Amino acid sequence: MTPTLTADPAPDARMDTAPIPPPQRLLHVGCGAAHPDKVPAAFFPRGAWQEIRLDIDPSVAPDILASITDMAVVPDASVDAVWSAHNLEHLRAHEVPRALAEFLRVLRPGGFLLVTMPDLQQVAALVAEGRLEDPAYVSALGPIAALDMLYGFRPAIASGNDFMAHRTGFTAQSLTDHLTRAGFAEIRVQRDGGFALWASAQRPG
Repeated sequence: MTPTLTADPAPDARMDTAPIPPPQRLLHVGCGAAHPDKVPAAFFPRGAWQEIRLDIDPSVAPDILASITDMAVVPDASVDAVWSAHNLEHLRAHEVPRALAEFLRVLRPGGFLLVTMPDLQQVAALVAEGRLEDPAYVSALGPIAALDMLYGFRPAIASGNDFMAHRTGFTAQSLTDHLTRAGFAEIRVQRDGGFALWASAQRPG
């Protein structure tokens, strides 16, 4: 609401102001080391969201130390959104439904999930071309090859960080199926034209 003044205000007259809404709560799962650029501003504008960082690795100093397959410390229906970037592929296949159930549980009704991960159909095309270890793109961590997208970032794993190993993978269809079985609604899965899948989904209600 635009502030307004009377034509002849009394000394104690006040401008009308709209209340500032509190920031919405964003649970950033598998957050890694803190950095504002890890939260995509196109979906979560800065200032409008309160980031709550959750990770299994104590060395990244998360707000909440927990696995994404067991977030019991996070109350039911307590966050407005869940953001997961390159986490689900680090789970074993049988753990994926458990993690998605936890994401759904902590979301308020109408809240949404945003996830991204490697697109194994695109990765498989590289492998079929014989480009298993050729750099496909350069990330902030360094060159990424098909082998890294399949099994995890090799330099990090070699340095002793086994959290970086990949244990499962997804195509656009398999991700859609997982989200549907988990009970999400308004599911949208997109291939980014590179090597990633992006999906959004909503908790019904």
